[in-house]
Amino acid sequence: MMVSLGFSPCPNDTFIFYALLHGRIGTGGLDFAVTVRDVEELNGMALRGELDVTKLSCHAAALVLEEYCLLRSGAALGRGCGPLVVSAGPAEMNSLRGKRIAVPGRLTTAFLLLSLYDPQLRAGAVTMPFHMIMEGVRQGVVDAGVVIHEGRFTYQLHGLKEVLDLGRWWEESTGLPVPLGGIAARRGLGEDMAAEIGRLIGESIRYARDNPDEPMDYIRSHAQELSDSVIRRHIDLYVNEFSLDVGREGERAVVTMLERGGDLGLLPPLKRRVFCQSGMPVP
Repeated sequence: MMVSLGFSPCPNDTFIFYALLHGRIGTGGLDFAVTVRDVEELNGMALRGELDVTKLSCHAAALVLEEYCLLRSGAALGRGCGPLVVSAGPAEMNSLRGKRIAVPGRLTTAFLLLSLYDPQLRAGAVTMPFHMIMEGVRQGVVDAGVVIHEGRFTYQLHGLKEVLDLGRWWEESTGLPVPLGGIAARRGLGEDMAAEIGRLIGESIRYARDNPDEPMDYIRSHAQELSDSVIRRHIDLYVNEFSLDVGREGERAVVTMLERGGDLGLLPPLKRRVFCQSGMPVP
């Protein structure tokens, strides 16, 4: 059976899917037709229902729950890994109201977190590809930017200052890890197939963890601008215990974020179970 699969070129995703796509684990007759795109492009593809299984932002997940549910494995979720608001000089968040703030896409969790922190900041949001945000801030094209991925490690190299760690704000205000993204499966695949794909992703993660040097050429081929040290820091941060299984705490984190977005009118109210296999009741 052929399954269309989408994920981003970021090191955590290529690390996670390396073994699955390179014959290092058995797939039980499943074949995968792979699409590698920026996560905001994947979010749009999910809205159009173009892929069977795809990485997407938790923000976008709220908009596609009629068609998709989240798998328990492969998530980008944890502590100390959230987006940062940065500027070229010292600034306060309230001073950014009405100013131009670059975001890596309006379907990203980064934009949702910024909106949850202060809905008034949405008005000045300017969409940019995530890899262009720091340079846009440095050159004054925008007044501030929300950086994600390896930007957590490299923004200081661009002479930028941290204004707010949105992930830390979320963790302190909820007591929960910050949910950034997950792997969604089309509900039409059925629960058994979704569970099997989730199991394979977990097995792929375990293989990569047991053989961490083996996937590096594949990872570099999609992230050529990153040094090996940044790649490894990226993987260590974003591939963690929640990636193997979100657990009850991870489920609560995702559901809490989507419920808060619904309460503020930023997201539709939850009417479907978020995870394909879940111990939590339908809201």
